[in-house]
Amino acid sequence: MRVLAVVPARGGSVGVPLKNLASVGGSPLVARAVRACVRAELVDEVVVSTDHEGIAEVARAAGATVIDRPGELSGATASSESAVLHALDHVSEVPDVVVLVQCTSAFIDPADLDSAISKVLDGSADVVFSGLETHEFLWSANGAGVNHDPSHRPRRQDREPHFRETGAFYVMRTEGLREHGHRFFGAVAVQQVPSRHAIEVDTPEDLEIVRALAPFVDEPEPIDVDAVITDFDGVHTDDRAYVDQDGREMVAVSRSDGMGISLLRRSGVKLMIMSTEHNPVVAARARKLGVPVLQGLTDKRTVLRDWLAIEGIDPARVAYVGNDVNDLGPMSDVGWPVTVPDAHPRVRAAARTVLTRAGGAGAVRELCDRVLAARPLEEVATAPAPRAELRLTPVAKPVQIGDALVGAGQPVYMIAEIGINHNGDLDIARKLIDVAAEAGCQAVKFQKRTPEICVPMEQRSQIRQTPWGEMTYMEYKIRTEFGLKEYTEIAKHCQERGLDWFASPWDVPSVEFLESMNVVTHKIASASVTDLELLRALASTGKPLILSTGMSTLEEIDQAVEILGTSKLVMMHATSTYPLPPEEANLRAIVTLQERYGVPVGYSGHERGLQISLAAVTLGAVTVERHITLDRTMWGSDHAASLEPAGLEHLVRDIRIIETALGDGVKRVFPGEEAPKSRLRRVTV
Repeated sequence: MRVLAVVPARGGSVGVPLKNLASVGGSPLVARAVRACVRAELVDEVVVSTDHEGIAEVARAAGATVIDRPGELSGATASSESAVLHALDHVSEVPDVVVLVQCTSAFIDPADLDSAISKVLDGSADVVFSGLETHEFLWSANGAGVNHDPSHRPRRQDREPHFRETGAFYVMRTEGLREHGHRFFGAVAVQQVPSRHAIEVDTPEDLEIVRALAPFVDEPEPIDVDAVITDFDGVHTDDRAYVDQDGREMVAVSRSDGMGISLLRRSGVKLMIMSTEHNPVVAARARKLGVPVLQGLTDKRTVLRDWLAIEGIDPARVAYVGNDVNDLGPMSDVGWPVTVPDAHPRVRAAARTVLTRAGGAGAVRELCDRVLAARPLEEVATAPAPRAELRLTPVAKPVQIGDALVGAGQPVYMIAEIGINHNGDLDIARKLIDVAAEAGCQAVKFQKRTPEICVPMEQRSQIRQTPWGEMTYMEYKIRTEFGLKEYTEIAKHCQERGLDWFASPWDVPSVEFLESMNVVTHKIASASVTDLELLRALASTGKPLILSTGMSTLEEIDQAVEILGTSKLVMMHATSTYPLPPEEANLRAIVTLQERYGVPVGYSGHERGLQISLAAVTLGAVTVERHITLDRTMWGSDHAASLEPAGLEHLVRDIRIIETALGDGVKRVFPGEEAPKSRLRRVTV
């Protein structure tokens, strides 16, 4: 062995009790020292010499070997050299170079360690210590100049620098240390370290200083965890709320958070939002992100412990992100307590890392990126679905639509189809958007036509009775078609309510119109499966596409897929009967389409009631689309087969329950079973 790092860390301390276990940046000082040595490329082994079991446990977890330090070497008068020499007598292989590393220095750069070790290995020095360049004038207690003549005060640039020991590390030839018995012998050199690394913790005030500096000094490191739990207010938001004239509360969030959350889910990381408040805004955002949420919590710490026990997750491999004092409990229980820059001072002091972005301004995305950075690239790209699916066919790769991933293992993407149920009235459209948002949908869908192209010649002059009086069918279609002004308002309202919006274009000019509105995807209506010109125009957009398959044969679908490709395609099983009788639902076609095309498959329903849509989810439907209306008795062709607000709310609620109930497929005994198991189970042989 060439290089051994020894970290003396006794349990006793005069200035700060159990100083070596004091937390800085979310980690005990001893763990910080060990991690710095482990990350140094030239250190072969790290040993912690201690007389304290708590310190030993932390040291082992950080990657060190522990050597029990005898009582005679653990008192206040025992030298650090004695601990190093004792460690050398108890390692299996004597090193060429030994490094004394002290926990009292919270900030040790592994690169500085490597640079100092190199000087000893190449023979440039026998000893190298960490030092801070200083031009300070020192005085004795009796008023005499120590390193200067008080009568002659040269400028800083005219003086030779001195170096103050920082106490962080001392690199020594092992043979020289044993010969001399102390850390300074032979040729001594200095490894300069920056002033931000030069604070030694000897007093409670020193500890406060390094805790305050840690968020600014510590280099951002990957966060290697299996679960991420976040507070909501101040983490997903900027901790402010906006209230409109009707008393509805709104918050500001970062759209970039959605992509980060999607990637984390795809990599298999468990996610949870925990909030003290009980607020529909929290629920709506959680549904948008596809993240479970627990609200109205009075004791987050207990709830977190129970959740981790149920999920079987090691708390040491969990990140909790909070911003206020009610987050201190759960933060103290996890391996990665994280906070935002403007958090309460006590929370900042307790955090292992402080994010650079504020809540509502990308803090969640920054966290996600750092968690993903700790996971192997292939794991992030090809991670299996986080829960088992009830299917025997290969799992298709999810498709990104807006901020959501649509596919196996992701929350069902809920689409509320407004279609033409707005009856040409923008106010009705806005109300239907509100219905979709409040029910927890991720998107609303419209239909877009150019009547002069889509209305057949033989139907144009037919007379139609409408709420606006008698008119031709062409006049009626023009009367109910939305244009740029209306869709601009729709886009604005959807953004305010946190919804994606898109439409089914029925002709090429409508595709061009929707592209100008920058929709997140295009829906291909069942009636358009054989419109090859339209399909080619849609394929050329490069957008993800959703293809409904009602009233289509497999051969017709094959031809459409040949044009559209499968890399960004989501398919929808549908039967184009309005309303749909159960005997025509044919839900097993969902599996047929999955097997044949290898793409995510959802369900577009036109039935009355909820049962068929719920059954589709249990068969693997990754997205569900249902028509919605304010009142099924309203005038119009699609209202009768649509869901009213209460029905849509119940559908989304029940689908989320089914998602939870499907579980992960791993057979195990849950905490709730333990009591009846101990009471009822008999074991015989």
